[in-house]
Amino acid sequence: MKLLEGKKALIFGMANKRSIAWGIAQAFHQHGAELGFSYAGEALARRVQPLAESLGVSFVEPCDVADDAAIDQVAQKAKVHFGEIDILVHSIGFANRDELQGAYYNTSREGFHLAMDISVYSFTGLARAFQPILRTGGSLLTLTYYGSEKVAPNYNIMGVAKAALEASTRYLAYDFGPQNVRVNAISAGPIRTLAAAGVSGFKTMYRQFTEFAPLPQEIGIEDVGNTAVYLCSELGAKTTGQVIYVDSGYSILGVPTPREKTE
Repeated sequence: MKLLEGKKALIFGMANKRSIAWGIAQAFHQHGAELGFSYAGEALARRVQPLAESLGVSFVEPCDVADDAAIDQVAQKAKVHFGEIDILVHSIGFANRDELQGAYYNTSREGFHLAMDISVYSFTGLARAFQPILRTGGSLLTLTYYGSEKVAPNYNIMGVAKAALEASTRYLAYDFGPQNVRVNAISAGPIRTLAAAGVSGFKTMYRQFTEFAPLPQEIGIEDVGNTAVYLCSELGAKTTGQVIYVDSGYSILGVPTPREKTE
């Protein structure tokens, strides 16, 4: 059964075949959704275009989410192309690389503003621009990480930004409720994405993850994609304002310790 048959979904933040956005796109495609992609800049076009072609996606647009005019332009193009959309996915986060190491108190004012603008406000800006063409029963979806709640060394300003993003999710869910549009976030465990590569110490955390997680299994982009299908389909019709964890249960732990190996 195709859970998204007849749905139109626009996914922001496509970067390459390792992107969580790509995992979501593949799952949406498998469940019958008509897709559109947006990416951060022309430097990514050569990576994104082949992915779009492989799924028969014809709506592929760059968008600088720090520019309201650029967001509005993509929204207008989407209106012409799709008429209305059912699903908008925000898979966007950015901070300067030197803000993702060392002490959080060394975060610069400029770096703080940049991370909050790109990683947080962009979700609100997209919601505002696309609100007029979001079909009743639709969904907004964003991506977060457990560093929003607990300290993840070196995640720094991105942890603060993700906390703000999760708060935005709740406020947007309240505002969009009367339109019968749901707003949720997926908090994924560590995945080797382009963004994760910028966090100092990520490789060590990634290697140790399965030693601690209740389910000793790595997280893949396909796992996030499957949960996105649930949240954006009729199966998730009464779920809004929530952060759903796809992390092999890591977030339930109080004191992560390696399991004793058994024969």
